[in-house]
Amino acid sequence: MAQIFISAGHGGIENGVRDTGARVGGTTEAQEMIALRNLMVPELRSRGYDVLSVPDDLSLVQSIDWINARARSGAVAIELHAEQFSNTATRGASMYYIANNRDRQAQAELVLLNLLREVPELPSRGVQPDTASGTGRLAFVRQTLPPALVANIGYLTNPQDFALITQRRRNFAIGLVNGLAAWIRAITGNSPTPPNPVAPEYPTINIEINGSTYKEKGIIISGNAYMPVDLADVIGANISTGPEVLRVRYRGTVYVKAVDLKPFSISVGWDAATRTLKLRSAALLNICPGTIDVIMSLGSTTETQLAIFLRQGNQNALDLFPDLPKIYRQEGTVEGVDFDIAFCQMCVETDFLRFPGLIEPTQNNFAGLADGTGNLASFVSATIGVRAHIQHLKAYASTAPLVRDKVDPRFDFVKRGVAPLVDQLSGLWSADPLYGEKILARLQELYKTAGLL
Repeated sequence: MAQIFISAGHGGIENGVRDTGARVGGTTEAQEMIALRNLMVPELRSRGYDVLSVPDDLSLVQSIDWINARARSGAVAIELHAEQFSNTATRGASMYYIANNRDRQAQAELVLLNLLREVPELPSRGVQPDTASGTGRLAFVRQTLPPALVANIGYLTNPQDFALITQRRRNFAIGLVNGLAAWIRAITGNSPTPPNPVAPEYPTINIEINGSTYKEKGIIISGNAYMPVDLADVIGANISTGPEVLRVRYRGTVYVKAVDLKPFSISVGWDAATRTLKLRSAALLNICPGTIDVIMSLGSTTETQLAIFLRQGNQNALDLFPDLPKIYRQEGTVEGVDFDIAFCQMCVETDFLRFPGLIEPTQNNFAGLADGTGNLASFVSATIGVRAHIQHLKAYASTAPLVRDKVDPRFDFVKRGVAPLVDQLSGLWSADPLYGEKILARLQELYKTAGLL
Protein backbone atom coordinates (compact mmCIF):
# COMPACT_ATOMS: atom_id res chain seq x y z
CA MET A 1 0.00 0.00 0.00
CA ALA A 2 1.43 3.39 -1.01
CA GLN A 3 2.55 5.37 2.03
CA ILE A 4 2.03 9.11 2.59
CA PHE A 5 3.30 11.16 5.55
CA ILE A 6 1.60 14.47 6.34
CA SER A 7 2.99 17.01 8.81
CA ALA A 8 0.94 20.02 9.86
CA GLY A 9 4.14 22.03 9.91
CA HIS A 10 3.68 24.16 13.00
CA GLY A 11 2.32 23.11 16.36
CA GLY A 12 5.38 21.18 17.57
CA ILE A 13 7.65 21.90 20.51
CA GLU A 14 10.84 23.89 19.89
CA ASN A 15 13.09 24.64 22.90
CA GLY A 16 10.24 23.78 25.24
CA VAL A 17 7.81 26.25 23.63
CA ARG A 18 4.84 25.33 21.47
CA ASP A 19 5.19 26.84 18.00
CA THR A 20 1.83 27.96 16.66
CA GLY A 21 3.18 29.77 13.61
CA ALA A 22 1.26 32.76 12.24
CA ARG A 23 -1.51 34.10 14.49
CA VAL A 24 -4.16 36.01 12.53
CA GLY A 25 -7.90 36.74 12.93
CA GLY A 26 -8.50 34.55 15.97
CA THR A 27 -6.77 31.51 14.51
CA THR A 28 -3.23 30.24 14.11
CA GLU A 29 -1.26 28.56 11.38
CA ALA A 30 -1.04 25.44 13.53
CA GLN A 31 -4.82 25.26 13.96
CA GLU A 32 -5.49 25.73 10.26
CA MET A 33 -2.89 23.21 9.09
CA ILE A 34 -4.04 20.59 11.59
CA ALA A 35 -7.65 21.08 10.46
CA LEU A 36 -6.60 20.80 6.80
CA ARG A 37 -4.56 17.66 7.45
CA ASN A 38 -7.47 16.12 9.34
CA LEU A 39 -9.58 16.45 6.19
CA MET A 40 -6.86 15.04 3.95
CA VAL A 41 -6.13 11.91 5.99
CA PRO A 42 -9.57 10.20 5.72
CA GLU A 43 -9.90 11.22 2.07
CA LEU A 44 -6.58 9.58 1.20
CA ARG A 45 -7.39 6.48 3.23
CA SER A 46 -10.71 6.16 1.41
CA ARG A 47 -8.69 5.99 -1.82
CA GLY A 48 -6.56 3.13 -0.52
CA TYR A 49 -3.45 4.94 0.67
CA ASP A 50 -1.58 4.23 3.91
CA VAL A 51 -1.53 7.70 5.49
CA LEU A 52 0.53 8.52 8.57
CA SER A 53 -0.15 11.78 10.39
CA VAL A 54 2.95 13.16 12.10
CA PRO A 55 2.19 13.81 15.81
CA ASP A 56 1.68 17.49 16.52
CA ASP A 57 3.77 17.57 19.69
CA LEU A 58 7.06 16.76 17.94
CA SER A 59 9.77 19.23 17.05
CA LEU A 60 10.96 19.49 13.44
CA VAL A 61 13.93 17.20 14.12
CA GLN A 62 11.71 14.71 15.95
CA SER A 63 9.16 14.80 13.13
CA ILE A 64 11.81 13.96 10.57
CA ASP A 65 13.15 11.13 12.73
CA TRP A 66 9.59 9.85 13.23
CA ILE A 67 9.02 9.71 9.48
CA ASN A 68 12.40 8.14 8.70
CA ALA A 69 11.83 5.38 11.26
CA ARG A 70 8.55 4.34 9.56
CA ALA A 71 9.13 5.01 5.87
CA ARG A 72 8.93 2.26 3.29
CA SER A 73 10.00 2.21 -0.32
CA GLY A 74 7.76 4.39 -2.48
CA ALA A 75 6.67 6.66 0.39
CA VAL A 76 6.32 10.43 0.07
CA ALA A 77 6.08 13.20 2.68
CA ILE A 78 4.59 16.68 2.70
CA GLU A 79 4.65 19.48 5.26
CA LEU A 80 1.81 22.03 5.26
CA HIS A 81 2.23 25.72 5.97
CA ALA A 82 0.28 28.96 5.65
CA GLU A 83 2.80 31.74 5.91
CA GLN A 84 2.70 35.25 7.32
CA PHE A 85 4.34 38.34 5.85
CA SER A 86 4.59 41.97 6.88
CA ASN A 87 3.32 43.04 3.46
CA THR A 88 -0.35 42.04 3.61
CA ALA A 89 -0.61 42.28 -0.18
CA THR A 90 1.61 39.20 -0.55
CA ARG A 91 -0.44 36.12 -1.36
CA GLY A 92 -0.48 32.84 -3.26
CA ALA A 93 0.55 29.20 -2.99
CA SER A 94 3.97 27.68 -3.60
CA MET A 95 5.77 24.37 -3.25
CA TYR A 96 9.37 24.01 -2.07
CA TYR A 97 11.58 21.14 -3.22
CA ILE A 98 15.20 20.24 -2.58
CA ALA A 99 17.43 22.38 -4.80
CA ASN A 100 18.96 20.87 -7.96
CA ASN A 101 16.57 17.90 -7.99
CA ARG A 102 14.64 18.04 -11.25
CA ASP A 103 12.48 15.04 -10.41
CA ARG A 104 11.33 16.67 -7.21
CA GLN A 105 10.74 19.93 -9.04
CA ALA A 106 8.43 18.18 -11.50
CA GLN A 107 6.61 16.46 -8.63
CA ALA A 108 6.17 19.78 -6.83
CA GLU A 109 4.64 21.24 -9.98
CA LEU A 110 2.23 18.29 -10.12
CA VAL A 111 1.01 18.82 -6.55
CA LEU A 112 0.69 22.59 -6.98
CA LEU A 113 -1.23 22.22 -10.25
CA ASN A 114 -3.81 19.94 -8.62
CA LEU A 115 -4.23 22.33 -5.70
CA LEU A 116 -4.84 25.29 -8.02
CA ARG A 117 -7.38 23.31 -10.02
CA GLU A 118 -9.52 22.97 -6.89
CA VAL A 119 -8.90 26.54 -5.71
CA PRO A 120 -8.54 28.54 -8.95
CA GLU A 121 -8.93 31.85 -7.10
CA LEU A 122 -5.61 31.18 -5.37
CA PRO A 123 -2.63 32.82 -7.16
CA SER A 124 0.35 30.64 -7.93
CA ARG A 125 3.79 31.61 -6.67
CA GLY A 126 5.23 28.61 -8.48
CA VAL A 127 7.57 25.90 -7.29
CA GLN A 128 10.84 26.98 -5.72
CA PRO A 129 14.06 25.30 -4.57
CA ASP A 130 14.54 25.30 -0.83
CA THR A 131 17.54 27.58 -1.31
CA ALA A 132 15.01 30.32 -2.18
CA SER A 133 13.33 29.97 1.22
CA GLY A 134 13.90 32.44 4.02
CA THR A 135 16.36 30.14 5.78
CA GLY A 136 18.24 29.11 2.63
CA ARG A 137 17.60 25.42 3.24
CA LEU A 138 14.62 23.40 4.48
CA ALA A 139 15.43 20.46 6.73
CA PHE A 140 12.14 18.74 5.88
CA VAL A 141 13.03 18.36 2.18
CA ARG A 142 16.69 17.59 2.87
CA GLN A 143 16.64 15.34 5.92
CA THR A 144 13.47 13.32 5.32
CA LEU A 145 14.29 9.95 3.81
CA PRO A 146 11.23 9.68 1.51
CA PRO A 147 10.87 12.27 -1.26
CA ALA A 148 9.50 15.35 0.50
CA LEU A 149 7.90 18.71 -0.32
CA VAL A 150 6.99 21.74 1.78
CA ALA A 151 3.68 23.31 0.75
CA ASN A 152 2.86 26.93 1.48
CA ILE A 153 -0.86 27.02 0.66
CA GLY A 154 -1.16 30.78 1.08
CA TYR A 155 -0.63 33.73 3.40
CA LEU A 156 -2.85 34.09 6.45
CA THR A 157 -1.80 37.74 6.63
CA ASN A 158 -3.48 38.42 3.27
CA PRO A 159 -7.28 38.96 3.56
CA GLN A 160 -8.11 37.07 0.34
CA ASP A 161 -5.89 34.09 1.19
CA PHE A 162 -7.18 34.09 4.77
CA ALA A 163 -10.76 33.87 3.56
CA LEU A 164 -9.97 31.03 1.15
CA ILE A 165 -7.96 29.02 3.69
CA THR A 166 -10.54 29.29 6.45
CA GLN A 167 -13.68 29.01 4.31
CA ARG A 168 -12.65 26.66 1.48
CA ARG A 169 -10.73 24.14 3.57
CA ARG A 170 -12.42 21.18 1.87
CA ASN A 171 -11.31 22.39 -1.56
CA PHE A 172 -7.74 22.78 -0.36
CA ALA A 173 -7.84 19.26 1.05
CA ILE A 174 -9.17 17.71 -2.18
CA GLY A 175 -6.66 19.61 -4.31
CA LEU A 176 -3.73 18.47 -2.17
CA VAL A 177 -5.05 14.90 -2.03
CA ASN A 178 -5.31 14.82 -5.83
CA GLY A 179 -1.79 16.20 -6.07
CA LEU A 180 -0.40 13.61 -3.67
CA ALA A 181 -2.12 10.82 -5.60
CA ALA A 182 -0.60 12.11 -8.84
CA TRP A 183 2.78 12.31 -7.14
CA ILE A 184 2.56 8.70 -5.98
CA ARG A 185 1.64 7.56 -9.48
CA ALA A 186 4.55 9.51 -10.96
CA ILE A 187 7.00 7.82 -8.57
CA THR A 188 5.71 4.24 -8.49
CA GLY A 189 3.54 3.97 -11.57
CA ASN A 190 1.26 1.92 -9.33
CA SER A 191 -2.25 2.11 -7.99
CA PRO A 192 -2.74 2.97 -4.30
CA THR A 193 -2.50 -0.73 -3.39
CA PRO A 194 0.42 -2.22 -5.32
CA PRO A 195 0.70 -6.00 -4.94
CA ASN A 196 3.40 -7.67 -2.87
CA PRO A 197 5.45 -4.73 -1.61
CA VAL A 198 9.14 -5.62 -1.50
CA ALA A 199 12.17 -4.29 0.34
CA PRO A 200 13.75 -1.24 -1.30
CA GLU A 201 16.34 -1.84 -3.99
CA TYR A 202 18.68 1.12 -4.34
CA PRO A 203 20.99 1.51 -7.37
CA THR A 204 24.72 1.62 -6.65
CA ILE A 205 27.12 4.38 -7.63
CA ASN A 206 30.87 4.82 -7.80
CA ILE A 207 32.78 6.94 -5.31
CA GLU A 208 35.89 8.99 -6.02
CA ILE A 209 37.99 10.73 -3.36
CA ASN A 210 40.44 13.45 -4.43
CA GLY A 211 40.59 11.89 -7.89
CA SER A 212 41.10 8.29 -6.71
CA THR A 213 38.50 5.52 -6.91
CA TYR A 214 37.17 4.27 -3.58
CA LYS A 215 36.72 0.50 -3.37
CA GLU A 216 33.22 0.52 -1.85
CA LYS A 217 30.07 1.65 -3.66
CA GLY A 218 27.51 4.22 -2.65
CA ILE A 219 23.76 4.15 -3.30
CA ILE A 220 21.09 6.49 -4.63
CA ILE A 221 17.98 7.09 -2.50
CA SER A 222 15.26 9.42 -3.77
CA GLY A 223 17.69 11.05 -6.17
CA ASN A 224 20.35 11.72 -3.51
CA ALA A 225 23.80 10.15 -3.23
CA TYR A 226 24.65 8.21 -0.05
CA MET A 227 28.03 6.79 0.95
CA PRO A 228 29.15 4.25 3.59
CA VAL A 229 29.40 5.89 6.99
CA ASP A 230 32.95 4.59 7.52
CA LEU A 231 34.08 6.80 4.66
CA ALA A 232 33.30 9.91 6.72
CA ASP A 233 36.21 9.10 9.03
CA VAL A 234 38.47 8.39 6.07
CA ILE A 235 37.93 11.87 4.61
CA GLY A 236 38.18 13.64 7.95
CA ALA A 237 34.51 14.47 8.62
CA ASN A 238 33.66 14.10 12.32
CA ILE A 239 29.94 13.56 11.82
CA SER A 240 29.41 12.90 15.51
CA THR A 241 29.29 16.69 15.82
CA GLY A 242 26.72 17.05 13.03
CA PRO A 243 23.18 16.22 14.15
CA GLU A 244 21.79 16.95 10.69
CA VAL A 245 23.77 14.20 8.93
CA LEU A 246 21.15 11.75 7.71
CA ARG A 247 21.93 8.05 8.24
CA VAL A 248 20.23 5.10 6.54
CA ARG A 249 20.77 1.38 7.15
CA TYR A 250 20.65 -0.71 3.97
CA ARG A 251 21.64 -4.37 3.66
CA GLY A 252 23.64 -4.33 6.87
CA THR A 253 25.57 -1.13 6.08
CA VAL A 254 24.93 2.36 7.41
CA TYR A 255 25.06 5.08 4.74
CA VAL A 256 25.13 8.86 5.14
CA LYS A 257 23.77 11.50 2.80
CA ALA A 258 26.75 12.94 0.93
CA VAL A 259 25.57 16.56 0.69
CA ASP A 260 25.27 16.69 4.47
CA LEU A 261 29.08 16.57 4.70
CA LYS A 262 29.63 19.98 3.09
CA PRO A 263 29.78 21.80 6.47
CA PHE A 264 32.80 19.59 7.30
CA SER A 265 34.90 21.18 4.48
CA ILE A 266 34.10 18.32 2.12
CA SER A 267 33.50 19.20 -1.52
CA VAL A 268 30.68 17.07 -2.97
CA GLY A 269 30.18 16.70 -6.73
CA TRP A 270 28.45 14.37 -9.17
CA ASP A 271 29.50 13.00 -12.56
CA ALA A 272 26.29 11.92 -14.28
CA ALA A 273 28.07 10.23 -17.19
CA THR A 274 29.93 7.77 -14.97
CA ARG A 275 27.44 7.82 -12.06
CA THR A 276 30.24 8.81 -9.70
CA LEU A 277 30.04 10.67 -6.40
CA LYS A 278 33.11 12.91 -6.38
CA LEU A 279 34.44 13.92 -2.98
CA ARG A 280 37.35 16.21 -2.20
CA SER A 281 38.76 16.52 1.29
CA ALA A 282 41.38 18.99 2.45
CA ALA A 283 42.22 16.58 5.27
CA LEU A 284 43.73 14.20 2.72
CA LEU A 285 45.75 16.89 0.98
CA ASN A 286 48.49 19.21 2.16
CA ILE A 287 45.81 21.63 3.37
CA CYS A 288 44.72 21.46 6.98
CA PRO A 289 41.95 23.91 7.89
CA GLY A 290 43.67 24.55 11.21
CA THR A 291 47.00 25.54 9.59
CA ILE A 292 45.76 27.21 6.42
CA ASP A 293 47.03 30.61 7.61
CA VAL A 294 50.64 29.59 8.40
CA ILE A 295 52.93 31.61 6.14
CA MET A 296 55.99 29.37 6.40
CA SER A 297 54.51 26.29 4.81
CA LEU A 298 54.19 24.42 1.54
CA GLY A 299 51.80 25.61 -1.15
CA SER A 300 49.22 23.14 -2.42
CA THR A 301 48.10 24.34 -5.86
CA THR A 302 49.51 23.80 -9.31
CA GLU A 303 50.67 26.48 -11.71
CA THR A 304 47.56 25.87 -13.81
CA GLN A 305 45.26 26.24 -10.80
CA LEU A 306 46.87 29.54 -9.90
CA ALA A 307 46.47 30.77 -13.49
CA ILE A 308 42.80 29.77 -13.60
CA PHE A 309 42.12 31.57 -10.31
CA LEU A 310 43.89 34.69 -11.57
CA ARG A 311 41.90 34.73 -14.80
CA GLN A 312 38.66 34.37 -12.87
CA GLY A 313 39.50 37.60 -11.06
CA ASN A 314 40.74 39.36 -14.20
CA GLN A 315 40.55 37.68 -17.60
CA ASN A 316 43.40 39.87 -18.89
CA ALA A 317 45.64 39.36 -15.85
CA LEU A 318 48.21 37.14 -17.58
CA ASP A 319 48.63 39.31 -20.67
CA LEU A 320 51.51 41.27 -19.06
CA PHE A 321 52.75 38.58 -16.66
CA PRO A 322 52.13 35.14 -18.24
CA ASP A 323 54.72 33.41 -16.03
CA LEU A 324 53.64 34.86 -12.70
CA PRO A 325 52.00 31.66 -11.30
CA LYS A 326 55.17 29.71 -12.13
CA ILE A 327 57.41 32.37 -10.56
CA TYR A 328 55.44 32.47 -7.31
CA ARG A 329 55.58 28.68 -6.98
CA GLN A 330 59.32 28.60 -7.62
CA GLU A 331 60.29 31.52 -5.38
CA GLY A 332 57.96 30.50 -2.55
CA THR A 333 59.22 26.92 -2.56
CA VAL A 334 62.87 28.01 -2.42
CA GLU A 335 62.35 30.14 0.70
CA GLY A 336 59.82 27.86 2.39
CA VAL A 337 57.01 30.44 2.08
CA ASP A 338 53.51 29.22 1.21
CA PHE A 339 53.23 30.41 -2.38
CA ASP A 340 49.44 30.12 -2.27
CA ILE A 341 49.34 32.75 0.49
CA ALA A 342 51.83 34.99 -1.32
CA PHE A 343 49.91 34.67 -4.57
CA CYS A 344 46.62 35.59 -2.88
CA GLN A 345 48.29 38.54 -1.16
CA MET A 346 49.38 39.69 -4.62
CA CYS A 347 45.76 39.43 -5.78
CA VAL A 348 44.64 41.62 -2.86
CA GLU A 349 47.42 44.20 -3.33
CA THR A 350 47.06 44.55 -7.12
CA ASP A 351 43.34 43.71 -7.47
CA PHE A 352 44.21 40.73 -9.66
CA LEU A 353 46.92 42.68 -11.54
CA ARG A 354 44.69 45.65 -12.35
CA PHE A 355 47.06 47.95 -10.36
CA PRO A 356 44.41 50.46 -9.24
CA GLY A 357 46.76 52.40 -6.92
CA LEU A 358 50.01 54.33 -7.32
CA ILE A 359 52.10 51.40 -8.54
CA GLU A 360 52.50 50.88 -12.29
CA PRO A 361 52.79 47.39 -13.83
CA THR A 362 56.28 48.28 -15.12
CA GLN A 363 57.54 48.52 -11.53
CA ASN A 364 57.12 44.72 -11.06
CA ASN A 365 56.03 45.47 -7.49
CA PHE A 366 53.27 43.00 -6.63
CA ALA A 367 52.92 43.61 -2.88
CA GLY A 368 53.11 47.37 -2.31
CA LEU A 369 56.75 47.19 -1.19
CA ALA A 370 58.65 50.37 -0.29
CA ASP A 371 62.27 50.95 -1.31
CA GLY A 372 63.54 52.13 2.09
CA THR A 373 63.75 55.80 1.07
CA GLY A 374 60.08 56.64 1.32
CA ASN A 375 59.14 55.63 -2.21
CA LEU A 376 57.42 52.63 -3.74
CA ALA A 377 59.96 50.10 -4.97
CA SER A 378 60.65 49.15 -8.56
CA PHE A 379 62.26 45.89 -9.69
CA VAL A 380 64.03 45.00 -12.94
CA SER A 381 61.85 41.95 -13.67
CA ALA A 382 58.77 40.09 -12.51
CA THR A 383 61.01 37.38 -11.05
CA ILE A 384 62.93 39.84 -8.88
CA GLY A 385 59.70 41.56 -7.86
CA VAL A 386 58.18 38.27 -6.72
CA ARG A 387 61.44 37.30 -4.98
CA ALA A 388 61.37 40.55 -3.01
CA HIS A 389 57.74 39.87 -2.04
CA ILE A 390 58.56 36.35 -0.85
CA GLN A 391 61.58 37.57 1.12
CA HIS A 392 59.54 40.30 2.82
CA LEU A 393 56.95 37.70 3.87
CA LYS A 394 59.73 35.49 5.22
CA ALA A 395 61.11 38.41 7.21
CA TYR A 396 57.80 38.82 9.01
CA ALA A 397 57.00 35.11 9.41
CA SER A 398 60.37 33.54 10.24
CA THR A 399 63.82 34.08 11.74
CA ALA A 400 65.47 31.69 9.27
CA PRO A 401 68.10 33.09 6.88
CA LEU A 402 67.35 33.74 3.21
CA VAL A 403 68.30 31.10 0.66
CA ARG A 404 68.74 33.49 -2.27
CA ASP A 405 70.62 36.79 -2.30
CA LYS A 406 68.62 39.56 -0.67
CA VAL A 407 66.62 41.76 -3.06
CA ASP A 408 63.97 43.05 -0.64
CA PRO A 409 65.07 46.63 0.10
CA ARG A 410 63.38 46.67 3.53
CA PHE A 411 64.21 43.13 4.68
CA ASP A 412 66.51 44.38 7.45
CA PHE A 413 63.95 46.90 8.72
CA VAL A 414 61.49 44.18 9.71
CA LYS A 415 61.45 42.67 13.20
CA ARG A 416 61.93 39.04 12.28
CA GLY A 417 59.29 36.40 13.06
CA VAL A 418 56.61 38.71 14.48
CA ALA A 419 53.86 37.56 12.06
CA PRO A 420 53.93 33.80 11.41
CA LEU A 421 50.18 33.86 10.63
CA VAL A 422 48.42 35.73 7.84
CA ASP A 423 46.08 37.64 10.15
CA GLN A 424 49.09 39.06 12.01
CA LEU A 425 50.05 41.01 8.88
CA SER A 426 47.14 43.36 9.65
CA GLY A 427 48.53 46.58 11.06
CA LEU A 428 52.08 45.65 10.01
CA TRP A 429 52.13 45.12 6.26
CA SER A 430 49.01 47.25 5.92
CA ALA A 431 47.17 49.65 8.24
CA ASP A 432 43.93 47.93 7.23
CA PRO A 433 42.71 45.92 10.29
CA LEU A 434 40.98 43.50 7.90
CA TYR A 435 44.07 43.00 5.71
CA GLY A 436 44.75 39.44 6.86
CA GLU A 437 41.08 38.48 6.53
CA LYS A 438 41.06 39.72 2.94
CA ILE A 439 44.06 37.56 2.06
CA LEU A 440 42.52 34.50 3.74
CA ALA A 441 39.23 35.09 1.89
CA ARG A 442 41.14 35.01 -1.41
CA LEU A 443 43.00 31.91 -0.26
CA GLN A 444 39.76 30.07 0.44
CA GLU A 445 38.43 31.13 -2.97
CA LEU A 446 41.60 29.76 -4.57
CA TYR A 447 41.28 26.40 -2.83
CA LYS A 448 37.59 26.14 -3.72
CA THR A 449 38.37 26.95 -7.35
CA ALA A 450 41.09 24.31 -7.32
CA GLY A 451 38.74 21.78 -5.71
CA LEU A 452 40.85 21.53 -2.58
CA LEU A 453 38.14 22.78 -0.23
